[in-house]
Amino acid sequence: MQCKNDLNIILDITWEQLNTGHWKDVNLNWRYVYTLASLFKVLCLLSLKDVDRLDIIKICDMGLLMGAPMMKNILSKIASKVSSMIVLEGNHDLLSQAKKVKFSPASENVQLKYIIKEERNLPQEEFLNNYLKKSCPVILTDSIGHWPALSSKCWSVDYILEKARYRTVPIEIGSKYTDDDWTQTLMTVGDFVGKYIKHKSDQKEIGYLAQHNLFNQIPELFEDVEVPSYITNKDDVDINVWFGPGGTVSPLHFDPKYNLLAQVIGEKYIRLYSEDQTENLYPRHDTLLSNTSHVDPENPDLDSFPLFAEAAYQECVLKPGQMLFIPPKCWHYVRSLSTSFSISFWW
Repeated sequence: MQCKNDLNIILDITWEQLNTGHWKDVNLNWRYVYTLASLFKVLCLLSLKDVDRLDIIKICDMGLLMGAPMMKNILSKIASKVSSMIVLEGNHDLLSQAKKVKFSPASENVQLKYIIKEERNLPQEEFLNNYLKKSCPVILTDSIGHWPALSSKCWSVDYILEKARYRTVPIEIGSKYTDDDWTQTLMTVGDFVGKYIKHKSDQKEIGYLAQHNLFNQIPELFEDVEVPSYITNKDDVDINVWFGPGGTVSPLHFDPKYNLLAQVIGEKYIRLYSEDQTENLYPRHDTLLSNTSHVDPENPDLDSFPLFAEAAYQECVLKPGQMLFIPPKCWHYVRSLSTSFSISFWW
């Protein structure tokens, strides 16, 4: 079909523009062009009798990942609708091959020395005065248990697959982003779960859906959670998910914003170092990783980094239903103890 061929040419040209230089320097108009071309291609394919619906979903997701939101996020709505149709019909080969995927509890008994303070049912005013204004970390318990994701829906790997099996997402490949062999690739959530969670023992490498705005791509998932009440300005919140098997690691680093890290599935070991410990943490001096330490906190090379032995820290095992408040410029190291799904709210 000529329409399809013409749109493929436009998408190829736009793709080259999007992948030339740094992403932040890409002219926004090229992202709009990519979104529009993706939308027109979807409409073109939908007019055909015999079309693979998975192709429709993938085109929508690529438009969402590489383009810019338009027409009230229409590509997301189309992808969600087509995905739901496949699930309801229940006759697709991939769906019929689906098997239950169970995640294990924490794979080890972590011994904690310097435990982060925990508060239960903490009022918002006390959080603002005692923790946010003082840049003091705290574990908040009993504050998100009402989320459907933790109550009526009770999220699991199976539930994530039900909602997002056919959706294309960016996956980090490698144990941590500071490794030389770390890379990224695009794959469906179903393929990701099958390869890196369900058959994790068969894989030497680790896959991680990390720091991705999945709720913008699949808004119906956000219906099961909400922006925590502790965040007063809900219009300026960056929301990202972290989904992967046990063993995923976020190296010791800091972020410039306030962060509430909510744990939905599984457990994570987290260690925090306050900003005043920076000189003991050996920050990297290269431009891209200047917020990241040279040191592996659980296996430090004290011959190369002797001052690290003097660095004071706090730690915890974050469990489902808990949130951890991480102040700006507070160094943090995170390791998943089991299959885990976390949500970060940055503001």
